[in-house]
Amino acid sequence: MTDQIAAIVGINWGDEGKGRMVDLLAAQYDVVARYQGGGNAGHTVVNEHGTFALHLLPSGIFNPGVINVLGNGVAVNAEQLMREIDDVAAQGVAVTPQNLVVSERASLLLPWHRDRDNLEEARLADKQYGSTKQGIAPFYSDKFAKKTILAGELRNREALRKHVALLLEWENLTLEGVYGAEPTSLDDVMEWIDEWAMRMVPFLADPAQVLGDARAAGKRILFEAQLGALRDIDFGIHPFTTSSNTIAAYAPVGSGLPSARVERVVGVVKAYSTAVGAGPFVCEWDGEKADRLRDAGGEYGATTGRPRRVGPIDIVATRYGVEVQGATEIALTKMDVLSDMDEIPVVEAYELDGERTERFPFPSDLDRARPIETSLPGWRTDISGARTWDELPQEARDYVEYVESKIGARISYVSVGAERDAYIVRN
Repeated sequence: MTDQIAAIVGINWGDEGKGRMVDLLAAQYDVVARYQGGGNAGHTVVNEHGTFALHLLPSGIFNPGVINVLGNGVAVNAEQLMREIDDVAAQGVAVTPQNLVVSERASLLLPWHRDRDNLEEARLADKQYGSTKQGIAPFYSDKFAKKTILAGELRNREALRKHVALLLEWENLTLEGVYGAEPTSLDDVMEWIDEWAMRMVPFLADPAQVLGDARAAGKRILFEAQLGALRDIDFGIHPFTTSSNTIAAYAPVGSGLPSARVERVVGVVKAYSTAVGAGPFVCEWDGEKADRLRDAGGEYGATTGRPRRVGPIDIVATRYGVEVQGATEIALTKMDVLSDMDEIPVVEAYELDGERTERFPFPSDLDRARPIETSLPGWRTDISGARTWDELPQEARDYVEYVESKIGARISYVSVGAERDAYIVRN
């Protein structure tokens, strides 16, 4: 098995630290491609250029010579993308058609998608799904109903205006008839398209050609996922998921090269558990101990800024994530955050209807599941300066080996800080 084509994916609920791992590993790859999701989640990257919260740009954008691709599976919000390009450019990172490709087959997330998202969450009131209100669910709903604009249509404005007008008839029926909201005007939509979406035209290309040529030339391709396995529309904690497939198996389809075979899957797992949004989270802590862990880890959403839910590492959920992702190896992030604990708690199993289980339950059963915790000795020393396995305290090494033995995948990387070089490779 080679690793010419690899994927970096989240094993849990998202927010595992994928961005820093892509930023790290992108130096070993020639192409980095996003294959699903939109601007509803962020990857925080810390490097010599500064600290960045990326939402749409692939995390390989900081590596010279790397081609970055937004595939057809991505929900492309042109305004968000262009603002992000401007932001990184202001910090000295140039984004040009030479290092960024946007699939001409990617659909555009338009302002009416955000409007509908907000209206639906308001309608749901206390039964909300925890949407970030970025328009993702309405976008994917429209995509599968064949009611979206493809990015390639931006090349012909006259035909584009006719298509937008056709879609707007249906959108306004929904806005007015379902939600009693004000309709959207064609002129307003076209003004937004002219201001933001037209700026994408120089970046448009056929990713099948870009990726196919790279593969044929023996270049290395890295697929970058958003969120984690438990947010996958098919295999996650339905209905509290995102609206796309976050698993590595979808990467070839969503990137634009469906004939690709993913040979290496690096699953990212945080050394403790976090989640943003609503839905079951069996390992969740609350109160003072949750506040201490949240503050120690800086657990606030990169997109929303809202506090993340926190808890100890959940072996049951993590093992399931490893299985559905087909992870060939694991990167364990944020080990340094646990350094002040006398004991490191671990959720080793669930209790469901009076029975112990180590299998992840069906989504609707999760509300009845209760965590069964154990603990391992803490190391009570700063490990952020460690760069080799032997420099870690024995207790920290024991923790890594315990997690590895329970989840069924080798831990190849251990992150001990946010900086690009703050990690350990286990040979």
